[in-house]
Amino acid sequence: MTQAMSVTSKPVLAPGPRIPGAMVKLVQLSPFAIRQDQLKLNYDMMKQYGSVVCMHVGSILIYFITEPDLIHEMLVQRPEDFRKAQLLRDSAGWMMGNGLLTSDGEFWKRQRKLAQPAFHHKRIEAYGTTMVEYTAQMLETWKSKPSIDLFNEMMALTLRIVNKTLFNVDLTSQVERIGALMTTILAAANDKLEVVPTLADKLAVFKRRREQQALADINAIIKQIIEEHRQAKSDSGDLLTMLLEARDENDQPMPEQQLQDEVMTLFVAGHETSANGLTWALYLLATHPEVEAKLRQEIKQVLGGRPPTIADLAQMPYGEMVVKETMRLYPPAGGVTREPIHDTQLGGYLIPAGTLIGVSTYAMHRNPKFFPDPEAFDPERFSKEREAAIPKYAYLPFGGGPRVCIGNSFAMMEIRLAIATILQRYQLTVENKEPVTAEQQFTIRPKQRIVMRVNG
Repeated sequence: MTQAMSVTSKPVLAPGPRIPGAMVKLVQLSPFAIRQDQLKLNYDMMKQYGSVVCMHVGSILIYFITEPDLIHEMLVQRPEDFRKAQLLRDSAGWMMGNGLLTSDGEFWKRQRKLAQPAFHHKRIEAYGTTMVEYTAQMLETWKSKPSIDLFNEMMALTLRIVNKTLFNVDLTSQVERIGALMTTILAAANDKLEVVPTLADKLAVFKRRREQQALADINAIIKQIIEEHRQAKSDSGDLLTMLLEARDENDQPMPEQQLQDEVMTLFVAGHETSANGLTWALYLLATHPEVEAKLRQEIKQVLGGRPPTIADLAQMPYGEMVVKETMRLYPPAGGVTREPIHDTQLGGYLIPAGTLIGVSTYAMHRNPKFFPDPEAFDPERFSKEREAAIPKYAYLPFGGGPRVCIGNSFAMMEIRLAIATILQRYQLTVENKEPVTAEQQFTIRPKQRIVMRVNG
């Protein structure tokens, strides 16, 4: 039942900080304005004000929610009352157009239905061989490298995997260039998520030109992928073939721009989030030797030195716990954003249409009410016995409801197979002198470069 209503009086606001309009203007105009650490801000507000926080930034109203029951209500029980927030549509839409991540309503339902078969369980199982083969190829190159840049290596690996499995193309020769372009584009998209852009942001003309050029270069690569696939006229059962062959109710193919947007969405989301997951998992394993030793023992016991397969994953429950705990500490994306389509009520608060609602999974995953000793890396949280005690929707690495991440099973399988393959061959040792911290760059990336010494 909808809880929409007409708000005729001033709504009762949830607790939270109030920033006067004059202060907002001062921040906007100051050339010395420092961008807030969004992850820390969300976490600190949750600790200070609770699980429903209202932040008034001048005339802009923002709600931050980390209450599982309210998240379930918004994403699962009443998804028709909320849509993707305009702020996200503007930032992600700048690079992905009107793809699966940014579209809404009936249009989104149609596009999701077209793409879903590529992520069915049997289809994903067929991708497993490629994931293991490409990981093994990467490990061969490590023989001549005493140390590696972990994030760059994982970005290159997941980029190759997603393009081979979903688009049936091999971009090995371009991975370094694409990685640099993606870093520029994602940083730009993250800038566009700023509710209060500073004057410095607005005046960064040359930076914006560089970002636009990076986006144009990536779009050119996407167009090349589509055109080469179209010319090849071969059906390998990949996602791009499905999209090219899709027809609407009038037997018309998908418009070229929409095809470009969907490929771009999966191109970005399909490798960036997995690269982050792999990077954080390997870093946490290297800094927690007792966890790594237990995982190595499981891998050795099940595989006995042979390459892993999809069937092996069911016999390696500790590996799944490690990945789940990694995604608790460092979820693939920083959170979920929505806005009510009409004036509505949530958690006893009246929320006007268009209000930005942010769900910080990063903060919620660190709430000691749901996760005791939340900063500790403890894969045993996700043993069958302990996981059952975690409230539903307190753990949300891939979102939830009808719009749960379409590639969640793909990502979990990819990360688990890659970790098993890597740990069979190498011991990785962190060379960084200081602890690595996280930052919000559209996704949650390492702030510092992670250098790993490779020991065979």
